[in-house]
Amino acid sequence: MNLLNGRKFVMVSSTASVVDQEQPTEFSYWEADGVVWGSYSGDTVTHGRFVGTRDGDQISIAYAHALKAGGKAGGQSTSRIETDPDGRLRLVEEFQFEGDDTQHVSVCIEVAAS
Repeated sequence: MNLLNGRKFVMVSSTASVVDQEQPTEFSYWEADGVVWGSYSGDTVTHGRFVGTRDGDQISIAYAHALKAGGKAGGQSTSRIETDPDGRLRLVEEFQFEGDDTQHVSVCIEVAAS
């Protein structure tokens, strides 16, 4: 099992919005004892936080973030951890915003830590 501790990911696609390829949302992950947490920012998000659990290659989290346009958003998601042929991790996430029944899907790919 590949630990997520200290890994960084960038969003490459999302059904909820068009991803800004110049400044995509970047996620920093930490993991210990089956608990996963981290932060994210970029694209439409000023700053965000998430926390949840991991069971094998499945992550379940709750998240909240502030929007650059003003306001806030939150919700829940589940992600499947996959390994690309080049060895980088990929997160395929199904998520839903609070108060909205629409299911969305995003894909994030691991990048080198900066």
